[in-house]
Amino acid sequence: MFIFDAHLDLSMNALEWNRDLTWTVEDIRKSEIGMTDKPDRGLNTVSLDAMRKGNIGICVATQIARYVKKGSSLPGWNSPQQAWAQTQGQLEWYKEMEAIGEMKGITNLQEFETHLEQWKNPSEKVPIGYILSLEGADSMVTIDHLERAYESGLRAVGPAHYGPGTYAHGTDSVGGIGEKGKALLKKIMELGLILDATHLCDVSFWETMKIYEGPVWASHNNCRKFVNHNRQYADEQIQELVSRDAVIGIALDAWMMVPNWVRGESTPQSMDVSLKQMIDNIEHVCQLAGDSLHVGIGTDLDGAFGKEQTPYDLDTIADLQKVPHMLKEKGYLDADIENIMSKNFIDFIRRTWK
Repeated sequence: MFIFDAHLDLSMNALEWNRDLTWTVEDIRKSEIGMTDKPDRGLNTVSLDAMRKGNIGICVATQIARYVKKGSSLPGWNSPQQAWAQTQGQLEWYKEMEAIGEMKGITNLQEFETHLEQWKNPSEKVPIGYILSLEGADSMVTIDHLERAYESGLRAVGPAHYGPGTYAHGTDSVGGIGEKGKALLKKIMELGLILDATHLCDVSFWETMKIYEGPVWASHNNCRKFVNHNRQYADEQIQELVSRDAVIGIALDAWMMVPNWVRGESTPQSMDVSLKQMIDNIEHVCQLAGDSLHVGIGTDLDGAFGKEQTPYDLDTIADLQKVPHMLKEKGYLDADIENIMSKNFIDFIRRTWK
C-alpha cells in the first residue's frame, strides 16, 4: 500500500549524523559500528532505499535547528543566525538529492498530482517526494526570513519544538505565544503555509487555536490517553483539530507510546513496545472523530533515536507495510486503511493547495 509519512528528519540525519541516506539501512549501520557519540549509532531505520522498499513515496521532510538562549540545558545553536544557517545547509542537502534524482521537492498541487501519478507504477529509482517543513521556528531570525523560506520551497511550519521558544512555548514548557508568535501566525496565514501544531504546549496550543484561521495539521503527535505527558494530545485537543479538518500523524518514538519509559534504560522488548501501540493511537483518534478521516502516519523515525527506542517489530521504515494488515485484523475496511496510510494527508494537501 502507498504510504505518506508526515514527519521525517532526513536532512538532520544527513548533516548532523553524517549518514548518506542513498545507502541501504544495513550499510549505514555497518559504517557506524564502534561509534558512541549518539545512542542510536548503528540502530538507524531510515534510508531512501528503505522508503522505496516500503512504498513510502512521499513524506513531509524537515528542516530543524533549535536556537537556545544562554543557560538553557537543551541542545541547539547559540544564535538564531547560526540556526538559520543550519537550516539553509539542510535545504541545500535536499536540493542535492533532487539533483541526483533521489528526491523531488513538491511545492504546488500540479507537482503533487504528477508525483502521485508517477508512484502508481513506480520505477526502481523513482524519486521520493517531499514537502518541506520547518520544525520549530526559532531559526526565523525575523518574520521576513519566513517569506524567504517560502520562496525556497517551505510549505509547513511548527512554531515550537522543546522548551520555551521565540514564537511559542513547546514541549516541557508552559507559556503563550506572545506578540512575536501572533506575528508569525499572521505571516503563516498570509503565505498560505500549513501550521504544524505538534510540540505546542497546552497554553500555546489553545492561544494559537483562538486566533489562527488557516490550515493546520499535527505531523507527529500521539494521544495523552495512553501516555500522560504534555507532548501528547488530550482528547479535547484532538477534537479541536478534528473540527478544523486537520490530520494527526501517529509517531513511533517509544517513550510516546507507553508510560514510564526511561531513556537509556528501557528497551522496546522490556516495555513491550510494538506497532500495536500505533494501532491503539490510530483507533483512539478514529473513535474521537467518529470516522477514519483525521489520522495518518507521521513516524518521526530516526528523529534522534533508532531501534533502541522504536517498536521491536520494526527493523526499518519499510516495515510500515505491516500496519495495513494489523488494521484489517482490527476490522478496518480497505477504504479506511487507505485513508490512514496515505489518503487523509493527500486529501488535506489537495484541499489546502487547490
